[in-house]
Amino acid sequence: MAAEQWQSEDGVTMDGGGAVTVRWCEDAAQQSLRDVHGQGGVKFQNWAKTYGCSPEMYFQPTTVEELKEILDLARQRSKKVKVVGGGHSPSDIACTDDFMIHMGRMNKILKIDKEKKQVTVEAGILLSDLNVELNKDGLALPILGAVSDVAAAGVIGTGTHNTGIRHGIFATQVVALTLLTASGEVLECSESMNSELLQAARVHLGCLGVVLTVTFQCVAEFYLQETTFPSTLKEVLDNLDSHLKKSEYFRFLWFPHSENVSVIYQDHTNKPPSSSASWFWDYAIGYYLLELLLWISTFLPCLLPWINRFFFWLLFTGKVENVNVSYKIFNYECRFKQHVQDWAIPIEKTKEALLELKGILESNPKVVAHYPVEVRFTRGDDILLSPCFQRDSCYMNVIMYRPYGKDVPRLDYWLAYEGIMKKFGGRPHWAKAHTCTRRDFEKMYPEFLKFCTIREKLDPRGMFLNAYLEKVFY
Repeated sequence: MAAEQWQSEDGVTMDGGGAVTVRWCEDAAQQSLRDVHGQGGVKFQNWAKTYGCSPEMYFQPTTVEELKEILDLARQRSKKVKVVGGGHSPSDIACTDDFMIHMGRMNKILKIDKEKKQVTVEAGILLSDLNVELNKDGLALPILGAVSDVAAAGVIGTGTHNTGIRHGIFATQVVALTLLTASGEVLECSESMNSELLQAARVHLGCLGVVLTVTFQCVAEFYLQETTFPSTLKEVLDNLDSHLKKSEYFRFLWFPHSENVSVIYQDHTNKPPSSSASWFWDYAIGYYLLELLLWISTFLPCLLPWINRFFFWLLFTGKVENVNVSYKIFNYECRFKQHVQDWAIPIEKTKEALLELKGILESNPKVVAHYPVEVRFTRGDDILLSPCFQRDSCYMNVIMYRPYGKDVPRLDYWLAYEGIMKKFGGRPHWAKAHTCTRRDFEKMYPEFLKFCTIREKLDPRGMFLNAYLEKVFY
């Protein structure tokens, strides 16, 4: 039996299964009809299940023409539009109550230029798929974030980064992109065409339009050796310049409520792949036991300092080496659902900021923190809304896990951390939750008003804004 159908005055046809087919006359003279297939009743949640929304209509287009039709409909009905990819952002940057576009079906590799070592992809491709395909052609991305189940356009748009003072944020690898604006115009952006727009669109926040394609600069495939060894916070901070010079991709993990640090070096190697992975230590202890103890600590917060020290002793007191193809070393599994903040401060403020955070935890026993505080380093750039704009930076990532999905008290820790980051000239990671407003960003970013001018020119009606972005721009 056919699903029940009805048509409203504005041309929306719905069937009993929740699917929506929208038909309208694009040109009254020609009476040409186009179909846009959307779905109602969809609930969106980010990976950590900390933010979600129920968009009025949910679209999964496969072509640029379908995208243009969706934007035409949004203009007709005065609807907002948000584009999503992997859904990993631990904030509400992707949420909307109006139209949501998921780019997962626009996920093709369009061109691989082996001579230039460049790859052009559709915006919805997941980096996890791209890494594998590049490897088949002897290529690799020179830097990746910790997670690759993220879409190409989303990962550049939020300023995703990893570590390595010789390397910029992920978006610095973008050499060109194409953008579909609110008016339906397709703009090509590169160093030779719309170069000023390229410097805005590399970190676009999803507010300039719909990114259609991205061209990345690659390198020849390479292997990395990861070496992890224990140290102390005093040793690492006193010898920070030495560590930065010793390893191309250096980062460290500090265990709050202690002096313990795990140092991680990642460097090019010709060694064959090797692994120290162990299900017992990595999962039975490092995941299942830890989650149980973290859950118990929600009732007895005084246990957390002991838990941090205990797990450092269990898992991080020995030297560990792993060798693999680059993307398998860059990526690691985020096992726990979590709340997270991640700010970039001038690199010369690293020691002062960390010691102040340590001091606050020591002087306020009721303020507790999960391990680790992850500290990474990134080269400065000239991308308008990059947290590393015009300065080499230290990213200081704090985390509070959600054992068995349970939220844990974090407000005091969060406010103390944010206060320190602002004091030392910090800029928050765009994908992660923060309390900043336009007034803050005008102080943080020398070219913030320039970005605003570009955004208002491309999207004067604010089609691509949502609650998160309205706090940024208004």
